[in-house]
Amino acid sequence: GTHTQVEYRFRLRPSMSMPNDVSTKSVLTGIAIGAGAMLMLKRLYKYTPPKVWKYKPQGGTFGSINQPTAGPREERELPKGKHALQLHSLATPNGVKVTMLLEELHDKYGLDYDAYPISILRGDQFTSGFVAANPNSKIPALLHYEGKEGDKPTSVLNQGENQFGTSYAVVEDQCILIRWPIDECSIRAILIYLCDKFDKDNHFLPPPGTKERTEKSKESLMLLTFVRRGPSKVEESLMVINWVFWQIGSGPYLGGGFGHFYNYAPIKIKYAIDRFSMETKRQLDVLERRLSGKDGRGGGKYIVGDQYTIADMMIYPWYGVLTQGKLYGNAVEFLQVKETYPKLCEWAARIAAREATVRGRKVNRTWGEPSDQLWERHEASDFETKTQDKIGAEKKSS
Repeated sequence: GTHTQVEYRFRLRPSMSMPNDVSTKSVLTGIAIGAGAMLMLKRLYKYTPPKVWKYKPQGGTFGSINQPTAGPREERELPKGKHALQLHSLATPNGVKVTMLLEELHDKYGLDYDAYPISILRGDQFTSGFVAANPNSKIPALLHYEGKEGDKPTSVLNQGENQFGTSYAVVEDQCILIRWPIDECSIRAILIYLCDKFDKDNHFLPPPGTKERTEKSKESLMLLTFVRRGPSKVEESLMVINWVFWQIGSGPYLGGGFGHFYNYAPIKIKYAIDRFSMETKRQLDVLERRLSGKDGRGGGKYIVGDQYTIADMMIYPWYGVLTQGKLYGNAVEFLQVKETYPKLCEWAARIAAREATVRGRKVNRTWGEPSDQLWERHEASDFETKTQDKIGAEKKSS
């Protein structure tokens, strides 16, 4: 029996004799606990998918809101301010891309907008109002009320017809048709839409001239037909769009891959962390080589030469913020960023110092230092009077 086998093994190896105060029962208990632990580890690391997957809450930071179904979960309309542009977002890396550009356009042309926070942990993105603006329930969502009072706004998302009416497909005689995953589409469509509508001097997206251009990826996942008017700068514009597309394909490995398994996952899986750390470092090296001109291309102050463009705004909130130690806990040390990618760190510091970047990163931020939190933005003066440190001081004095 089991009792005899255990005693027999110890008799075979006298050097492993038990202390006087250790009973056979305690040895068996230890063996049982060890066997149970090994069985749990085996199940954890040698998971065999069932024939049919069934949903179970996953745990972790976003486990309470992630579900395998789309559509609204609550009836609630979006608030509306007084400006034509209405942004519903959060100051995550994806949300900051849009507010960085909006603040740059404010500095250049006086463009104003209203911005309302969307709490993704509370599930605001699954309300009926937000789903009407973005059926994929991903921030940011931008509505443009440019018609008469009572007209439906333009929902800046390439979705054809939605509950708000026409989405961004044709603007005057300019055309943009984009096919890629919807959650990626909304941000890129917003940036290009804002440049088309408001960047009259082509500061942030060089115009390719009156020329139709088709860009198709090897996998045929993306198709861009882009017609714009203006001076002919086809090469520069193409390069900007190329790097916008680079971020589309690369960002999920940094955020959904490395960021999730290193910082958010309820369990730490070495293989997953190693896999996505390797890929993230490869991407950081791509940017380092571009900015240093090591491959005979690039070498300017920004991603595309010396002009600050939407390519920089797409890339900075993920990779730039990472170099500054403000993303995923201790990731900047874990990945040895500062000592390995000096040109990338210089580029990030250059963008971080821009006044529009400083302001853009505060819009819809609901965590961190109170002075960096501007929950809602309706006027440029809100940065001076409506951040959480100012609101808190007002409450204390009243």
